[in-house]
Amino acid sequence: MFEIFQYGFIVRGLEAGILIGLIAPLIGIFLVLRRYSLIADTLAHVSLAGVAVGLLFKINPLWTALGASALSSIAIERLRISKKIYGETALSIFLSGSLALAVVIIGLAHGFSVDLFSYLFGSIITVKQTDVFLIFGLGALIAISILIFYKELVYIAFDEEAATVAGLPVKLFNTLFVLLAAIMIAISIPIIGILLISALLVLPTITALQLKKGFKTTLLWAEIISIFSIISGIITSFYLNISSGGTIVLIMLAIFGVVLLIKNYDKK
Repeated sequence: MFEIFQYGFIVRGLEAGILIGLIAPLIGIFLVLRRYSLIADTLAHVSLAGVAVGLLFKINPLWTALGASALSSIAIERLRISKKIYGETALSIFLSGSLALAVVIIGLAHGFSVDLFSYLFGSIITVKQTDVFLIFGLGALIAISILIFYKELVYIAFDEEAATVAGLPVKLFNTLFVLLAAIMIAISIPIIGILLISALLVLPTITALQLKKGFKTTLLWAEIISIFSIISGIITSFYLNISSGGTIVLIMLAIFGVVLLIKNYDKK
């Protein structure tokens, strides 16, 4: 089994995966509690347009995906704050618009390529050492930001109106949070794939929530589920020669199913 670690791309994939597994629940738990999970899908589709631009112009797709999702997250939050457009409508506009843009760019590039498919569904083979450094740097930025503003983000997640009355700059924190979510989504692309990113952010958290523990305990369980799923998914995908992103999500779904079965059994 240990011969797997002789391959550089596996080691890079595991390094990137563990970093992502640690950071994703920090964003996912706030997305779920705020019922804002749809933004993950929206920014993932925006990232697809960014990846398409990167592949077309021979730029590292992670950078173009990061730029596209970060700018779009700020624009979405501005539209939501303005109340000229409902939040769900703003998400729908960006989701469909970015997907249309991606399709057009893909057409200009003369169709899908192997590289684009790997970004859609995740592939550890595409992870470069520079990507690992980028994921580490941006992941540290996300973790430090969550740590610094932990109390404020928790307060806003549970009662945004009360936080506003208490004098917190809610609009600023909301913008910061969606920007952090955009960064998280962009750096997750090589491992989990654009089409499955929302599962990475949501599934470990909703599984942990079934245990009905306190906030910090729920976050800890989400971390454990996330890291276990990513490590076991990468190793399994290597030996079965299948997509790492799909394998990781299926393992997360299996864990969710087991937790639900145990929970229902305990009720009887």
